[in-house]
Order: sequence, then C-alpha cells, then structure tokens
Amino acid sequence: MSLTSHLQELKRKHQTLSEEVEQAQRAPGTDDLTIASLKKQKLRLKEEIERLS
Repeated sequence: MSLTSHLQELKRKHQTLSEEVEQAQRAPGTDDLTIASLKKQKLRLKEEIERLS
C-alpha cells in the first residue's frame, strides 16, 4: 500500500468516526464512555495522519 492510499484510508476512517461521534451525541441512550472512546480513536487517527503528512 502506498503512502498516499494509506493516508486516504486513514482520512476515510477519521470521517467515519466523526459521523459516529455525531450520531452517538444525538442518541439519547449513548453513554459518555462510548463517546469518549470514539473521540480517542478519532484523535489517534488524526495524529497518525498528521505524522505521515
């Protein structure tokens, strides 16, 4: 896998997590730990993207 395609995949995963976080925050039954976990995953991806760019 080339660096470019790897970065694109990471960005796609980051966007997917962003959407999941938004949905979880709107859902009344979602607990804060789930939201925090999603946000941590999203942050790790963002840091990886920045490191590789």
